[in-house]
Amino acid sequence: MPALTLLHLVLIALLLAAAASDLASRRIPNRLLAAGLACAAILHLCSGTPLALLSTGLAGFAAGLLLFLPLYCLRGMAAGDVKLMATVGAFTGPVLALQIALAAFCAGGVMALLLILASGRLRDTCANLISLLRPLFLRIGGLPVAAEPMPTPSVGNMPYAVAIAAGTFFTLAQPWL
Repeated sequence: MPALTLLHLVLIALLLAAAASDLASRRIPNRLLAAGLACAAILHLCSGTPLALLSTGLAGFAAGLLLFLPLYCLRGMAAGDVKLMATVGAFTGPVLALQIALAAFCAGGVMALLLILASGRLRDTCANLISLLRPLFLRIGGLPVAAEPMPTPSVGNMPYAVAIAAGTFFTLAQPWL
């Protein structure tokens, strides 16, 4: 079996396990991610390309981490989701990690909209969004800005591993679509 196919199969198995765990408990186990990183390293070392571990694995890990880390710093994403995207990048490399992240952002946006509509909290979401964006527009206009509390509590969280899995499946399936 070609090394690329084996990498993708192991990645798919990892993503299915992570998505199932995230759906069930809203957590992605560190042991699962560590096992995934170990598998990615071993498969890159066995690929026959001498520097694959550095050029693909490590560079992809860094790309995945750096793409999702700002969202974690803004408290818009959990650490497990960031670590999962970094692990996906370790399997795919930096270019595919960027494509997967963009697809995951799209899938996450659709999921968020569906969850908001299903929960009937569209009005609360709009109020929170306006509260978040108002200071940005005031700063652009040159006006001083004071911090505002959110008008309503957060409308919820979502299992972002599902969005990462969907983005990965979509990106890896592109050659066959």
